Amino acid sequence: MHILVVDDESQIRAVLRAYLEADHFTVSELGSGGPVVDAVAAGGVDLVLLDVGLPDASGLDVLARLRATAADVPVILVTARADEVDKLVGLGSGADDYVTKPFSPREVVARVRTVLRRTRPAASDGSGKTDDGVLRFDGLTVDVPRREVATDAGPVELTALDFDILAALAASPGRVFSRAQLLESVWGYDFYGDERVVDVHVRTLRHALGDDATAPRMVGTVRGVGYKFRLKPKGA
Repeated sequence: MHILVVDDESQIRAVLRAYLEADHFTVSELGSGGPVVDAVAAGGVDLVLLDVGLPDASGLDVLARLRATAADVPVILVTARADEVDKLVGLGSGADDYVTKPFSPREVVARVRTVLRRTRPAASDGSGKTDDGVLRFDGLTVDVPRREVATDAGPVELTALDFDILAALAASPGRVFSRAQLLESVWGYDFYGDERVVDVHVRTLRHALGDDATAPRMVGTVRGVGYKFRLKPKGA
């Protein structure tokens, strides 16, 4: 799979290339943000490692342009700023994960693999059949094998992380998940950071579903603990 590394520091690009290629990825590099959208639009890029502090553009601005033209290509933000706001805004803008400098290259490779594993579509045998991984509720359908979501208003576009949070919650209606449990279930590795990133994604998830944050019908808040899925499965 092809990883695009975007960072203005050549040494960082070289280290990431070495570790990614050792793990059997194909790697290309860019030192600025200007060409990123065109490079992804040309096809063949499976994931972007995107530095936030680029010399010619904010990585968050580049991310916003990517999301407008290539919503399905996962993006991991790389930032030298430990500022919590940058992290949360980045994730709220559609990033699939973030890494803070200085980082372990092995950890970056592990995160790349984790993001790709959850964002690649499930394989099909061509028969049109699926295991019944479709979760059906009143006004909402979550097709887990196809990673598709629809409400009565039509299909819903979700980021990979938002989909995984919804799938985890909807698979166990009524169960209360702490933020730590959702991080472990969805992120898939030990998470070193602020658990409030979950709140950011729940906010964007509710917005995408048309779920009123002041009186949510689907994703409820359990104050001081975490979140639960409020709808009952059809036929229950």
